[in-house]
Amino acid sequence: MNQPLAYVHPGAKIAKNVVIEPFTTIHNNVVIGEGTWIGSNVTIMEGARIGKNCNIFPGAVISGIPQDLKFKDEDTTVEIGDGTTIREYVTINRGTIDRGKTVVGKNCWIMAYCHIAHDCIVGDNCIFSNNSTLAGHVTVGDHVVLAGMTAVHQFCMIGNHAFVTGGSLVRKDVPPFVKAAREPLSYVGINSIGLRRRGFSPQKITEIQNIYRLLYQKNYNTTQATEIIEAEMEATPERDEILQFIKNSKRGIMKGYFNSN
Repeated sequence: MNQPLAYVHPGAKIAKNVVIEPFTTIHNNVVIGEGTWIGSNVTIMEGARIGKNCNIFPGAVISGIPQDLKFKDEDTTVEIGDGTTIREYVTINRGTIDRGKTVVGKNCWIMAYCHIAHDCIVGDNCIFSNNSTLAGHVTVGDHVVLAGMTAVHQFCMIGNHAFVTGGSLVRKDVPPFVKAAREPLSYVGINSIGLRRRGFSPQKITEIQNIYRLLYQKNYNTTQATEIIEAEMEATPERDEILQFIKNSKRGIMKGYFNSN
């Protein structure tokens, strides 16, 4: 903790066994939990709430003020869960009056040069590959993977266990359990590899596949498909999660892939 070449504001609350490397700056109104490592040349600004056993690599800027012209210096925060790793030159902006906070969950892996804008809510166990960017007010579920160079439009939602391929532009909501690819972003199947790795049974994976076949491959519109799924398919937590996600979608969910050839 006692690093003479770092600046730590007297008002910051730092656990005793936190390691802070040289040339790092930690502002007032910051809380950092036990076992966290802060690399050199990191800037942690007012409102940061960093959990236990996190790793923050050189050049990262945490809790910078939002890049939002409406921001009026409200008292807002960034919350980072236990065990999360933030690699080089990641930027995470604090919230605005809308949500009051930006949240990154537990055990996430945020790779170099990613940006998480104001009022985003990111779940647990997510992986964001290099240069992935979330605009403001985005909501991301648990166990989501964004491959490199993915850009997510403001106010979009991405459901639990979704996988978005590299270089994607996410303009619509991405439902849970799916793979998303191509331009415009489209459904290309369920994330079966990810689901198997997380202990989903073959029967459960088949159930999810059958739901999305009705939604995307049977020439129904979204309203028709959801009515059939609700009426004819057995109620399970996964079925209900998919239906609730669609009902909550304000931007609309992405479409199925259409091959014009």
